[in-house]
Amino acid sequence: MTETTFVSRYERRVLFVQDVLEKNSTLGADAARELAVHVVHAIEHISEPTR
Repeated sequence: MTETTFVSRYERRVLFVQDVLEKNSTLGADAARELAVHVVHAIEHISEPTR
């Protein structure tokens, strides 16, 4: 039987941004993760109609 692990929508967004940053820059995994958290935080604070 396979085990399912819950991954929140927030975590999926952070992982997506982290992956994009790692593939398109010279940032390492830790730096990309830290920057991804800031990017997702900033995007979440843009009002819905503006997004």
